[in-house]
Formats: sequence, structure tokens, C-alpha cells
Amino acid sequence: MRVSTQELKQEDISIGIELGSTRIKTVAIDSHLQVVASGNFDWENQLKDGYWTYSLNDVWVGLQQSYQMMAKELKSTYDITLKRVKSIGISAMMHGYLAFNEQEDILVPFRTWRNGNTTAAAKELSNAFNFNIPERWSIAHIYQAMLSAEPHTHQLDYVTTLAGYVHWYLTGEKVIGIGDASGMFPVDPQEKAYRQDLLEIANKLFASHGYTQQLEQLLPEIRLAGEQGGTLTDIGAKLLDPTGELEGGCILCPPEGDAGTGMVATNAVTVNTGNISAGTSSFAMIVLEQSLQAMYPEIDIVTTPAGDEVAMIHTNNCTSDINDWMRLFNEVLQTLGIDISHEQLYGQLFEASLASDDDVGGLLSYNYISGENITDVATGYPLFLREPTNNFNLANFMKMHLYSAFSTLKIGMDLLQTQESVTVNKLIAHGGIFKTKKIAQQVLASAVNNDITVMDTASEGGAWGISILAYYSAVQEPISLEAFLNDYVFEDASEVTMTPSPQGVVNFNNYVAKVKQALPIEQGIDKYLGGEADARTIKS
Repeated sequence: MRVSTQELKQEDISIGIELGSTRIKTVAIDSHLQVVASGNFDWENQLKDGYWTYSLNDVWVGLQQSYQMMAKELKSTYDITLKRVKSIGISAMMHGYLAFNEQEDILVPFRTWRNGNTTAAAKELSNAFNFNIPERWSIAHIYQAMLSAEPHTHQLDYVTTLAGYVHWYLTGEKVIGIGDASGMFPVDPQEKAYRQDLLEIANKLFASHGYTQQLEQLLPEIRLAGEQGGTLTDIGAKLLDPTGELEGGCILCPPEGDAGTGMVATNAVTVNTGNISAGTSSFAMIVLEQSLQAMYPEIDIVTTPAGDEVAMIHTNNCTSDINDWMRLFNEVLQTLGIDISHEQLYGQLFEASLASDDDVGGLLSYNYISGENITDVATGYPLFLREPTNNFNLANFMKMHLYSAFSTLKIGMDLLQTQESVTVNKLIAHGGIFKTKKIAQQVLASAVNNDITVMDTASEGGAWGISILAYYSAVQEPISLEAFLNDYVFEDASEVTMTPSPQGVVNFNNYVAKVKQALPIEQGIDKYLGGEADARTIKS
């Protein structure tokens, strides 16, 4: 709901910026925590010299263009020129590797979470720590570079995430939110700090390979939600707004990862609640009542932006394969002279899936654009298989793709439910795949055999979540993040909840059983197409 021009003051505006995998989005919210303007910039990762990366030049071009689009909308709608705002927050994809020397020069191109070249480091660290270190985590990237004797490692002075990097340039502060930090190195949820016992082990491992750096000196300082992460410098203001209109001096909240902002955007920071984010990758975040009894390579242990322990099931692949098929379908339609909007194409084809057979016609898909650690797939090859005697039609084809999007996530979620008896009182989903109402939501409910809630506000995504955290950092009265979200942000939230159908659960379980049975096909493709794979996938 739009506020009136008279009510909106730029001093009440908080800005959230999230650098996602396919889009940089900027939103401005008012004192009622409602979005009043937004802007975006589309970008894609690139495979260069065997590593998935984004150009740092694109980071700043994207930030500036996204910000300017938001500012122009604010000017057009409310006749407000942004000069001084209440607060700003920066969020981005978690994990990865941005390494700098003492002169603050970047040492190697940004290595994103998507790179799977850190297998040896992740395995050795997990064994040494007795704590699961996924290949995506920053410590795995640091240690793998050392194991590989990369020349730049002797010059390491600072390592951070993408959100931490942008925040550093805007404020001069080498800090990070605890949720993002927990994807760099294990965090102690009681002490709200990097685990000291594991830092000591890491430093001994470094020394055994001839490195004198102390890991705690390389990592950014941890801050909690509600704390201030610094203030916007005059240089930072010009980096964000080259027109010179924006002034320095406003508060920035601690930079956070996209998992944490997704939890905020869905009000899933309370014990025994969780959220599922579905995009290029997908992940489920379940706030734990108590620590898990065992270590699982399929489950990351991270935290909420307030520092509470979270079980995270992360899959590298979710909607990208569907998007590729949709582009193909759109190309067919254009060839026939038929124009259809993006929303219509997805909406009508998703709705076609409602007429599918229980066994989806015997169709099977692996949506692996990149490798997938949960199913032990090193190199991703999107794969579609069908049994020639079964029912190959559009309904089954589309349902198969919806099943495929959530199959790997289900495998990880099953561990929490069957091995650890973790219960989830409320599970909230968000992401573009849910824009066609109820279709993907019902499939996901069947996949995890749990009620799935989708909120109207969840469509705003992580950019809105980090704007909320930015606003929260500027609140003067002491209030917990949980209470702030419940009492101020989501008090009147509109939501729709769908319950899994018994037959839907059976159908999805049968499909996943088939996924597991045929996994050797997907795992073995690289053996035959390895030469082709080397040219387009991740260096091992």
C-alpha cells in the first residue's frame, strides 16, 4: 500500500541491496516497512580459467544502475530526491572467496559459492574439525588454495564474502553479519564468535603447509543483527550514487548473506521454524531447538542474523534447468509468430502439470547445471530420460521438472526428519518459482511432507530482508529480532498455506526413489564427456 507524498520523508527511508545469483536488486522502504521504490540489474556468473566468477566491475555497475532505477522511481512517484537516508544494508550470495593483500589489492578473481574445486580441502577440514565444512565455504577456498600452493596465498591479508566486500568499500569497515560469517567459518552460537578451538586447529594446518597467517586475522569481525556495521563514507556514497546526490553519514547494518535475509523476509528466525528459498540454487534453513547429534556432509550448520543455530540444506541446482526449457519453449513460440509474456508462459505451463499422471509418465530429470555434493555428482550435466512406452506429454514433462527442482533438497531434508527427528512448526517458501500461485507450493509440500506457507511479502525477497535489517539497526529501543519481526514487520502479513496430499507425498517419494536408483547414470556422464566438461565446468 502506497503512502502519501506528505507522509514519506527521505530521513525515514531505509535501503536494502542484495547481489543475487542472477540479479542485483535495490529496494527502499518507509517507516511502515513497506517497499516504496525498487530497481534491479540483471547479471550472470561466468566461467573463467576454470572458476565461476562475477566481474567486480559488474558489481559496481550493477549496484549503481540498480540504485539509480530505485531513485528514479522514488523521484517519479513521490518527488523525493534521495540525499540522506535512515540506513542501508548490503546482502549477497554467501560463501565464496574474495582475497586481498596488505595493499588491499584483490589477489585472484572472485570465486563464488558455485565452485566445486575445494573437495580435498573440505574433506580434510571436516575430518580435522569433526564439523561439516562444505565445498562452498570460504575456509575451504582458503585452505584449498594453500593445498594447491597457489602463489597468492603467501600474500593473504584479508578474506571476505561478496556482501562483506561491498560493505567494506562503502564504510571502510571490515565487518560481517554473523549469518554470513557462519558460512565462512564455524561459529559458536553461545559466544557469537568464530569457534576458537577450530581456529587453533586451522592455524596448525596452515603452519603444516608453511603458512604463518593466523586465520582470525584474515577474517572479518562478526556483528549481530541490530548492531551497527558502520556508517556510509562520502567515498562510499559516491560509489553507490555517482550523481553525487546521496550524502554520507547514514547507518549501515552488518552485511548479511542471502540465506539470512531470506529468513528475515519470511519471518523464519524462531526455533522450530524454517524457510525454503528456491532460485538458481535452493536451500532450507531450519532454526534448531538443540544441536544435531551427528555430523552430516549434506547439512551445513550456520546461524540466523541474530546468531541462533540453523541447519541448512543447500543444493547447487534448482530452477536453472526449468528456465532453460522455458527459453526454448519461448523460442518455438516466437518462431511461430506468437508473443507471450514471461508470466503467462510459466503460469500456463505450470498449470498444465496439474493433469499429470501419478508416475509422471515414467519421466526422469536431473537438473544439474553444476555439480551437486548431496548426491555426489562432481560435474553437472542436465539430463532428461524417458521410458519410450510410457505417457510422454506436456503435463508429465512439466510435473517432472517441478519434481526435479526439489528432489535433491528433499534428500537432505529427509535426514533431519528421519535421523534427528527435527520438527518444523512452520515452513515458509519464497522465490520466483512460487509466483504461479499454489502449483510449485503444492509440489514442495509433497516433497517435504510438511505444510508450506507462502507470504505476499516473500516475493520481495532478500533485498527487502536486508532493508528490514537496515531499519532494525537504526531502532533506538532494545528489542530482539524475533520480537521486531513479529510485532512490527509481520503483524498483519497475508499468507497462504498448503497441506501435502497423501497421494502427492507417495508420488514424490516414488519419483525420488527413481532419482536415487538412476544416479549412477548422472554420476558417470563425466567419464564419457569429460573433455567437453573440462571446457565449461569447474576446475578440479
